Amino acid sequence: MQELMRQFASIFRQITQHEWAWPFKEPVDVESLGLHDYYQVIEKPMDFGTIKNKMEAKDGTAYKNVREIYADVRLVFKNAMKYNDDKDDVHVMAKTLLEKFEEKWLKLLPKVVEEETRRVDEEAEARLHTKLAQEAAYASMAKDLSTELVEIDLYLKDLREMVVQKCRKMSSGDKRKLGTALTHLSPDDLSKALEIVAQNNPSFQASAQEVDLDIDAQSECTLWRLKVFVKEALKVQGKSSEGIAGNKVTASKRNREISDAVPKTNAKRTKKLSCL
Repeated sequence: MQELMRQFASIFRQITQHEWAWPFKEPVDVESLGLHDYYQVIEKPMDFGTIKNKMEAKDGTAYKNVREIYADVRLVFKNAMKYNDDKDDVHVMAKTLLEKFEEKWLKLLPKVVEEETRRVDEEAEARLHTKLAQEAAYASMAKDLSTELVEIDLYLKDLREMVVQKCRKMSSGDKRKLGTALTHLSPDDLSKALEIVAQNNPSFQASAQEVDLDIDAQSECTLWRLKVFVKEALKVQGKSSEGIAGNKVTASKRNREISDAVPKTNAKRTKKLSCL
């Protein structure tokens, strides 16, 4: 891009040094020339002096590329042609210089397009590299997080085992009560209870239709987890039963339909559990 700027500066210098360039070197002196309607006709005044200052600016206001300079140079001539009549000297001078400028610009244009294409490709590649770097960072973060979650899970498991070990061992009577309570669970809660057993017993078939559960063979951790779960599940079932009992159904026909439907549903959903 710097090389293009240098070549364009050469074109700009040739145009500004032309013998007809003098009317366009400084901003139009509207007051001294009595051009009271100038700013009503010309929306954006432009001149060679302003362009030159912006090309050499070091404060961040300089042109970013040659197309910006090209647009302003054309604007100088277009403004002059717009404000002055076709036969006016300034109009003719502006039109002539514009034609010469366009000829030189067309010779430089292929290099401009080539440079712009190269920059677009570079920016696209840079964006791709940034995206890949972000994805790699996210993947690394996800991996670290996954490792942390596994470590936390192991820590909680060890903590649970430690708590159970510090609790009293479940007596034979408590185990029998637990076995009886399991048979009172709903089908869904029973399945959840069996999943608790399977977590510490990989060989235990929790999803089988008929399940033999040896209470005495279970670890203290499993027994206490089962006890807590069964207690909460039966409490919820008890509240649900109270709610149903509180609804008085007066229609005898509906009562018969409900009583007929309940055994069928239970027969379909019940899983056979045998506690040894």
